Amino acid sequence: MGLELASRSTLIAPSATLAMGAEARKLKARGVEVLDFALGEPDFDTPANIQEAAFRAIRGGHTHYTPPAGIPELREAVASHYSKHHGLKTAAAQVVISNGAKHSLHNALMAVCGPGDEVIIPAPYWVSYSDLVKLTGATPVVIPTTEAEGFKLTPERFLAAVTPNTKLLMINSPSNPTGVVYSRAELAQLAEAVLSTQVGVLSDEIYEQLTYGDAQPTCFATLDPRLPERTITVSGVSKTYAMTGWRIGWAVAPDGVSRFMGDLQSQETSNPCSVSQWAALEAIAGPQDSVAVMKAEFTRRRARVLERIRDLPGITCTPPDGAFYAFMNVSTYFGKVLGGNRIEDSTDFCMQALGQAGVALVMGSAFGAEGYARMSFATSLTTIEKGFDALKRFLVD
Repeated sequence: MGLELASRSTLIAPSATLAMGAEARKLKARGVEVLDFALGEPDFDTPANIQEAAFRAIRGGHTHYTPPAGIPELREAVASHYSKHHGLKTAAAQVVISNGAKHSLHNALMAVCGPGDEVIIPAPYWVSYSDLVKLTGATPVVIPTTEAEGFKLTPERFLAAVTPNTKLLMINSPSNPTGVVYSRAELAQLAEAVLSTQVGVLSDEIYEQLTYGDAQPTCFATLDPRLPERTITVSGVSKTYAMTGWRIGWAVAPDGVSRFMGDLQSQETSNPCSVSQWAALEAIAGPQDSVAVMKAEFTRRRARVLERIRDLPGITCTPPDGAFYAFMNVSTYFGKVLGGNRIEDSTDFCMQALGQAGVALVMGSAFGAEGYARMSFATSLTTIEKGFDALKRFLVD
């Protein structure tokens, strides 16, 4: 008789975005051309100055264990970033460097949540939120928002969901998968509601530097002097600096929480990659020209994607104000036949788009929002054009 899995093994499922990416790779391996819009990963190379910093770190012997919560230089740089750019007075001791923002979210939830606790999550939400909450023994309380509401949680909806067991509110602005950016006024109203309760906030701000038009990111903890003591802010270098594979994220948390998160890492992972930490230091403290270049290209791609969506029959999309996703409403095709197959839900739509048109999208149901499909435009304009041509043929033929 083999080993039996623990009961927690039933609490999580593979990431839907990674699963769609895997399906796309299988087709590619069979020689099928796949136009991949599934993964939220910038297609740019990591900027040259950051690469060089990694080489310097290797040559300089920075290839050994570091303190579990990160090298002092990087923690100080992150603290300085929040103090200088957000006006959030931050000490290096409050910063914990982790193996990516996802790891930071896990550490934060492990620090403050446990069995019997509840965590409010507005939907649509990033696919990992709910499962990460479940792994702590806490219960995710998903609050649906609608396109008509701008996919935004209102103070009234938040307060209606609060119970004596509510421990945290998870919020993500700019948002994955919708690209929604809450205005500072909207977040201020939500903050006022939070402060009328005993609930803490886990604010995922990983896309903070990727906004468009008049949209501006807001660091949630800056909205009221009382918020830093009950807010954990998560971000990292993956999206802004095209460093997804380097696996460096961070959390800024109250002292007791940050201490525990560092201790947790000392038992789980020892430390984030030493070389990646020195590269991340260069990303944050070095020249920022590359960020402007990448953002300008994302801006061009966003404009073209919205133009092409308007040309797709029966599909609509609320323009994203941040991140690099288009969250398309595909529900008009439910109950219809495409490519000889009946479409019942967003999974059917995305699987048929992949199988019939070679276009990889992610089903809205994975984000807690049936009726939608997420398209990442973190890919070339050439791929975008070919992808929409294929989608249009798929929908019209």
